[in-house]
Amino acid sequence: MKARELKELDVKQLEEKLAQLNLDLFNYRMTAKLGNLEKPSSIQAARKDIARIKTILTEKAKA
Repeated sequence: MKARELKELDVKQLEEKLAQLNLDLFNYRMTAKLGNLEKPSSIQAARKDIARIKTILTEKAKA
């Protein structure tokens, strides 16, 4: 997701999306260990999205 799209969401929606991405990341890692992950880049993309959401949550908490 783009940072601009994430900034438009409220805190509750961001927390829900963060929980979902953490679950997705876990599933990607488990699938990768089994050797069945088709797009290994999805792990990196999920990690970057998690970092974006955490950054935006921090910004909103300070504001």
